Amino acid sequence: MFNYWLVLGVAVFTEIVWALSLKYVQLNPNPWVIAGSVALSFLNMALLSYAMKGIPAGTAYAIWTGLGAVGVTIGGIMLFGDPLGSVRIFFLCLIVSGVVGLKMAS
Repeated sequence: MFNYWLVLGVAVFTEIVWALSLKYVQLNPNPWVIAGSVALSFLNMALLSYAMKGIPAGTAYAIWTGLGAVGVTIGGIMLFGDPLGSVRIFFLCLIVSGVVGLKMAS
């Protein structure tokens, strides 16, 4: 069971890198950057699919999307100067608390 959670963690990381790569494609559109983004997309889906073998689909997907959204938001702030305010921090904390609740319930 631990392996599935570990793979889900790698899938979350891959999701974050993939989503940030989409923004990077817009800033630097060249064939290598686009190919990297496409490859990350396939890897991302394969990892999530494998994790769902041992984790309920709804739980795995909610954790993947929730932590992915938090990671992309933080990455956007750090890499692209996206805005951060107290309201955004509050809602990011709500997402994380929901993810923790789902993990504890599975």
